[in-house]
Amino acid sequence: MAPGEDKHPVQDETLDDAQLHAQESTNDGLRKGTPVIHIIYSYVCILLLFVNYFLAQYDKFILSYFQSSVLASLSLTSTQYGLLSGYATGIVYAILALPIAFFSDYTCARIWILSVTGAWWSLCVIFQSLSHNFSQIFCARLGMGLGQASVEALSVSLISDLVGWRNVFIGESVFYVGVYIGEAISGQIATAFTETGTSWRIALRAIGITGCVIAVLLRLVLREPERRASLVQPDMEGVEESGPRSSPHADLTLGSSGIPHTRGSKLRAAKADFHATLSYVIRMRSFWLLVLSAGFRQLAGNVFGYYMPSYLGDTYPHHPELFSRYGIIVGVVGSVTVLSGGALTSLLWHRTKLTPIYLTAVGGMISSIFVLLMIFSRGIADGSQDRGIKILYGAMSIAYLTAEAWLGALFALVALLLPPAYKTFGLAIWGSVQVLIYSSGPEIIGLALLKEETASEAYRKATQVCLAFIIPVGYWLAGVGFLLSVPLVKRDLRHEFVSGALCRRRRNAVWACAGVLAVVVTTLFVVSLVYQT
Repeated sequence: MAPGEDKHPVQDETLDDAQLHAQESTNDGLRKGTPVIHIIYSYVCILLLFVNYFLAQYDKFILSYFQSSVLASLSLTSTQYGLLSGYATGIVYAILALPIAFFSDYTCARIWILSVTGAWWSLCVIFQSLSHNFSQIFCARLGMGLGQASVEALSVSLISDLVGWRNVFIGESVFYVGVYIGEAISGQIATAFTETGTSWRIALRAIGITGCVIAVLLRLVLREPERRASLVQPDMEGVEESGPRSSPHADLTLGSSGIPHTRGSKLRAAKADFHATLSYVIRMRSFWLLVLSAGFRQLAGNVFGYYMPSYLGDTYPHHPELFSRYGIIVGVVGSVTVLSGGALTSLLWHRTKLTPIYLTAVGGMISSIFVLLMIFSRGIADGSQDRGIKILYGAMSIAYLTAEAWLGALFALVALLLPPAYKTFGLAIWGSVQVLIYSSGPEIIGLALLKEETASEAYRKATQVCLAFIIPVGYWLAGVGFLLSVPLVKRDLRHEFVSGALCRRRRNAVWACAGVLAVVVTTLFVVSLVYQT
């Protein structure tokens, strides 16, 4: 399509099932090579993206499994560990994810940027292994956060363009298996390293070296895919309050890559496209409630991932195999569950588009009960470690089976609701808000444990209280939020976006949420820095 043509990939009506099927067939037919070759290539690409994401998650879990060793080796306090596992990477990630994602969309260079940033964060992981004090590892994790800011949004965006409509949910679920495989392998490595006395530094170096290799492979194997149309393309005429553009997509032309850009100078085009995408997500009725709900759900999961392994290790000191069994449960049950969520969403696609929302809301609320059983398993067994650990393994399996179907399916749904040309930027907004919310968990726990000795029983008890409160509350706040978002998502799917000039109430609500989030982040970060020693 030539740059001057009027046809635009953004459609004016919601795609119904027949249109979706026709669109999928057309897109598949236009791709190079035979369908079988294209399918194989697509899943090879997803596999590479999965390994890249897995390594990013692997770093987080290694730090949690070796918490005691890291604290002792670097002479860190609980507050300093909270900084390393919370806002040290979270703030950098949240801030830089936005310009990186926007630049990736605007330049049509998602592959290049993902490869370069992948090599950068891998080097920063190696630098962490060479650290000898808090300042050094803190700076290395800041650099890692800069590189990892691009991983999730760019990968989800690419996968949503690599496979067909219904297979997007399965493809994204395969990608998010990296979360569970990362923790599973971390558990096995933690057990092996503990038995052999190997340092945590070796694990970090292995991650960094492997990450550099994967970054090179990403650049060599992946090619920028054609942008897929979204589920909903509302009639946005008249949504701009003022200015020469009556629509967020007015004055857009198609480049050779199929990515729309505004006529005029590159700076003017970038500014206009930036405002158009922000306008799009602000006028969606469901986006902000969905992202806040997902943020609370991720907060519970972040606290679980960073503190549960070490807490359970302290609770069951007579069971050195705990980390290995813990990792196996997470890897097997979590992987099966997230893949089942994607498959179930795909199977029910023609009946309802809301399956990911129900899976997330109801599953998390049910899971919170079994999380509490995990936390208090030894107490339920009257202090017996042998009986308590059996309760722990059973409760943990059910907790993961009920809670983890959501990740790939929900994120795929959000990707398909966003405008095709700038969905990476929209996903970065989605991810950045969540990061700022869920990074507060380790900060809060770090401050709560400030006066406790890390090896003491009082430290374990205080950790138990924090986990028993934060995780269930996060699950339930998320569940209620997702259920409340159902009618809003339905309206978005019918392209009933907010039209006309934004009312004062909606403007104030957006600014109020942003202000509250900024105050909470700043306060926790400053207080943690003050009390880091």
